[in-house]
Amino acid sequence: MSSPYWLSTNTGDWEVVIGLEVHAQVASHSKLFSGAATNFNAEPNSNVALVDAAFPGMLPVLNKHCVEQAVKTGLGIHAQINKFSMFDRKNYFYPDLPQGYQISQFYYPIVGEGHLDITLDKGIIKKVRIERIHLEQDAGKSIHDLHVKNTCIDLNRSGIALMEIVTKPDMRSPEEAMAFVKALRLLLRYLGTSDGNMEEGSLRADVNVSVNRPGKPLGTRAEIKNVNSIRFIGQAIEVEALRQTKLIESGEGVLQETRLYDHNKQETRSLRSKEDAPDYRYFPDPDLLPIHLAPEYIESLRLGMPELPDAKRQRFMEEYGLPLYDATLMVDDLETTHYYENTVKETAGWKKYKDKNTAKLVSNWLTGDLFGLLNKENKTVLESPISSTHLAELVDLMQDNVISGRIAKEVFLDMWNTHKAPKSIVDEKGLVQITDTSALESMIADTLKENPKMLADYKAGKEQLFGFFVGQIMKKSAGKANPQMVNDLLKAALSQ
Repeated sequence: MSSPYWLSTNTGDWEVVIGLEVHAQVASHSKLFSGAATNFNAEPNSNVALVDAAFPGMLPVLNKHCVEQAVKTGLGIHAQINKFSMFDRKNYFYPDLPQGYQISQFYYPIVGEGHLDITLDKGIIKKVRIERIHLEQDAGKSIHDLHVKNTCIDLNRSGIALMEIVTKPDMRSPEEAMAFVKALRLLLRYLGTSDGNMEEGSLRADVNVSVNRPGKPLGTRAEIKNVNSIRFIGQAIEVEALRQTKLIESGEGVLQETRLYDHNKQETRSLRSKEDAPDYRYFPDPDLLPIHLAPEYIESLRLGMPELPDAKRQRFMEEYGLPLYDATLMVDDLETTHYYENTVKETAGWKKYKDKNTAKLVSNWLTGDLFGLLNKENKTVLESPISSTHLAELVDLMQDNVISGRIAKEVFLDMWNTHKAPKSIVDEKGLVQITDTSALESMIADTLKENPKMLADYKAGKEQLFGFFVGQIMKKSAGKANPQMVNDLLKAALSQ
């Protein structure tokens, strides 16, 4: 029987304990305490207000929209929204932190305890508890490769609003941690509170890892700082857990410290000893008033919440009759969700009859042909040359028996390459399906006459030759014969 623990070595099983501190950039056109813009890839130091650069006498002014985004995120994770919260100063020195402190929330965060469900292998649902969400400002960026001797500082990120989402140490494997970040990113995108773009630094995670023997006290944790991809989060956990077990097995101890993950070398390396709260000398920020949220304000945001991924997945299964696998694929990307629903609702089958077979057929086209071409050309659904309207029209042509499934695939490729509507392609190329009974009967008679030996063998008991005859007829019709009619008429002809 295999071990229930993810990590086992020659000395036995190890329990790996994982907690995450996810930093999500708030979706906002301006920063947390200034009106400076937040657009990515702007010229260095072009999005900097005086308060972001810590000019003397400049005072922060709280961005109300960022507060709203944090509350909506808290509602999305079923959390307690704190009616009273306040900002603190977290004191430490970095060259790209011009104030010499970060404005954050330590004592009274805006969002309290909540949870997020993650889906694991075989459809297992696990609840990951979230300890808090607090608002804080980001630091700038140090750039070390633009000058031979000097480090350059870009303050465009300085003061950008972040939500720090802190979990309980509830995860026990790299797969669980990756599933959590994936689920959280999807939720943030549905809520519109963060774009979750890890490549641009809009979402990154500090990963806390410790190991212990099953049933024994928790081990000493190490923090892996600023991991900016879901895949790297999984790799960093695996590398760090193995590093810690080897230390303990060799009789050494694990230090509480902050480490960095190097994905090229597949290793974590020490950055600094891990600070505790007293090291930061937290105290209430004297320039900012506490935040007081009225119950009716919180309720108004709750009533305006969009349909979230779990609810949408369940609705797709019930309303459209999709199996769990299809529903998950349709929901796991917001743009795909919109494209799918738009396509279904534009088909005649759904408009007239709410036909679930139509909804499943649309899903098949997305997960098969469309995703295949998008992945091949590294495009997103938003960049698809085939609109939802045109895909719906293609599905209608199939269901109305105007074209066969095989012809539909040919038309689909033409739609991709030419951006034309499927009906115009079918008309231009003369691809309309042959449904005339007499024409099909004539093709069947010719096919049987041209293959007397095969016909004799079939009548002698080789019924697998039926497929051979179907293939010959479809070839004779250039693929335009209605397959179901061919099957029915061929059976009748062979039974005579």
